Amino acid sequence: MNLSCIIIDDEPNAVSLLDVLIKQTTNWHLAATCYNALEAISFLKENEVDFIFLDINMPLLSGIELAELLPQVKIVFTTAYSEHAADSYNYQTIDYLLKPITLKRFLAAIQKIEYYFSKPQAVATAEKDDLSDTYFFIKSGKVLNKVLLADILYFEGEKEYVRVVTSTEQLLIYRRLKDIETQLQLPFVRVHNSYIANIKQLDKIQDNHLFIGEKQIPISDKFREHFMALIKERIF
Repeated sequence: MNLSCIIIDDEPNAVSLLDVLIKQTTNWHLAATCYNALEAISFLKENEVDFIFLDINMPLLSGIELAELLPQVKIVFTTAYSEHAADSYNYQTIDYLLKPITLKRFLAAIQKIEYYFSKPQAVATAEKDDLSDTYFFIKSGKVLNKVLLADILYFEGEKEYVRVVTSTEQLLIYRRLKDIETQLQLPFVRVHNSYIANIKQLDKIQDNHLFIGEKQIPISDKFREHFMALIKERIF
């Protein structure tokens, strides 16, 4: 994917590492490197980029302070300090990379970033599709049960089985959750190794859990960032 970005970081070694990672593993255009927030503000006044790599601990203005001045800019935070992770999602945050950034972690970030920029089309497609008459036949024993997708609250994995839960029934099928996931799109989102939730059915999110009716479903660290990025589009 052809994306444009800039690096904002006062540490030359950190800038050099990101420069190498970007050029060796992506087709992105690195439009500039800025060593403080004022340089970045000046550049962004005259140029548009898809997102920025932003350090937090910088002179003049911190990364968090700069993010407050750039409310519409998409951000990948790069920092040695994990304590800002929760606050970072008050902004247009795509990912939060802890230094030193490893190749493995950067490759994971590439997937997340490129998914983020392909997501609006996927979201639009999902919202355009009317799930009210979309259905699956679910085999349970010798019976094929017709279930409307819109009626499904969540899928729960139980080893070699998956429990399909609606407001009126529960069906147990001999499938793996990861196989079910490949057949689904929004509003169904993987939130845990054992759960795929219908986010149109959720009632609230609290303390790393989502609630669908009386059911409390954990949101694991593995899926939290993707899930919250989707939810963030609906937060006032």
